[in-house]
Amino acid sequence: MRFMILIKADKNSEAGIMPSQELLAAMGKFNEELVKAGIMQAGEGAPAQLQGRSRQILRRQAHRHRRPVRRNQELIAGFWMWKCKSKQEAIDWVKRCPNPMPGMEPEIEIRQVFEAEDSARSYA
Repeated sequence: MRFMILIKADKNSEAGIMPSQELLAAMGKFNEELVKAGIMQAGEGAPAQLQGRSRQILRRQAHRHRRPVRRNQELIAGFWMWKCKSKQEAIDWVKRCPNPMPGMEPEIEIRQVFEAEDSARSYA
């Protein structure tokens, strides 16, 4: 089973403030553990929302525009793609994650990614 682990943004990540060297080192160590365990497939940080652009497809035409500023809880600061045996295994790994938002309780979302065999099973 694959899971997308989403780290929600906070005011610091949206202000473009980089994590401390200590947090970067702790996250690096955590990522190494994920790789060694065969869990991590991908993982990246995301730039602040104001640095990005969105694309809306309307009637087969692409329109680029800047989105209105949203609340930080709706924005993503980074993600991982993990392959786990179960949702509980993904939860257990998230519990081991260093706090990406020091001084506050982070919001980390676990979303299962459906694969081809998942849709084949649902139609069987």
